Amino acid sequence: MQGPKGTYDVLPEQQLLRQGIIDEARRVFSAAGYGRIATPTFEDTELFVRGVGTSSDIVRKEMYTFEDKGGRSLTLKPEGTAPVVRAYIQHGMHKSPQPVKMWYYERMFRFERPQAGRFREHYQLGAEAIGSGEPSLDAELIIMLSDLYAALDVPAVELKLSSMGCPDCRPAYISGLKEFLDQASGELCGACRERADLNPLRVFDCKNENCIVLLNDAPKLVDSLCTPCQEHFDGVRGYLDLLGRPYTIDGTLVRGFDYYTRTTFEYECARLGAQKGIGGGGRYDGLVEEIGGHATPAIGFGTGMERIVLALESAGDKPRVQGIDVFFMVLDERARSVVVGRLHELRGLGIKADTDYAGRSARGQMKQASRLGARFAVIIGEDEMAAGSVTVRDMSTSEQESIKLDGLKEYLTARL
Repeated sequence: MQGPKGTYDVLPEQQLLRQGIIDEARRVFSAAGYGRIATPTFEDTELFVRGVGTSSDIVRKEMYTFEDKGGRSLTLKPEGTAPVVRAYIQHGMHKSPQPVKMWYYERMFRFERPQAGRFREHYQLGAEAIGSGEPSLDAELIIMLSDLYAALDVPAVELKLSSMGCPDCRPAYISGLKEFLDQASGELCGACRERADLNPLRVFDCKNENCIVLLNDAPKLVDSLCTPCQEHFDGVRGYLDLLGRPYTIDGTLVRGFDYYTRTTFEYECARLGAQKGIGGGGRYDGLVEEIGGHATPAIGFGTGMERIVLALESAGDKPRVQGIDVFFMVLDERARSVVVGRLHELRGLGIKADTDYAGRSARGQMKQASRLGARFAVIIGEDEMAAGSVTVRDMSTSEQESIKLDGLKEYLTARL
């Protein structure tokens, strides 16, 4: 029996790579003062309708929404920013020193076409900094995500940068964009014609090749910024230049949510093929107020775990064996009780230990120790029982030595 389409299982041998990514994210994010937050798997649907925006494809087509037994409309979390902002408001974090810096590792759910590295149920790492409009904070988030990719050795990553302007400069630009789209309407795909009516900026999300070529000639918001937005964008670029972080300005970069203002950015990985976005984000200065808080500037990003894993595997970083420290080989069933005692004693010390439960031969048990990635095999048979000792085999060198059973714990802890 298979799981639902668009979902997948993470097997034990695949967890080691993922846990390494999470640990590295924790190190990079905490070094910049970000604390971990966890939000519920589902939220009130209204949070995403108001926050993400009714014209976005996520709200219109991709949310898993249901009515609970109390008649409330709930939605499985399709993205991480709106729930973090809701928590910021609900828990009075505006009273804390600003900006409040948070990171998360959460499951997300979107009804979209499953493809390589993109699933309907997926995992996302993200970070949010709420409470400051300082351009250097934008640069901090952009660089922090870059530092994570660098620490993980994600190959062929490039930064695309743009600005979404603000409510002061966006209306005039949208008016000009609509004129362009009206004139080109006959050449646009059906989805783009629909987007042009609902929210013209969303046409830049289109993946249709003909539309992409056509929209290269469309006016770009990054060329129509008001003075404050231009100064902010120049400030962000200045900090990236100061720190030697390369980027390309991309006027078609609008991201997939309606809440973005000013800075938007995306990292692309050439190893991921046509769908090469690996992570990104931007500033959302109006979102806190939109969902019930005080006017508060903020910025954040998200990056998909599956996209990172796919990029690493493309560079040859395959799922690794979940190695153990010690494997006990039982060659005489009378030794089973001795092994059980020593097994749990070592586990209590934090040493990863296992034994044979399938009645394998000596050769089979040695193969099992190798398959499990054991560093040492501890052999207990009839001769060892009689001598009150064990034979310890170093699996990397194949060297063996006899150790008194009473001294096994000290021997292994010294070497592990």
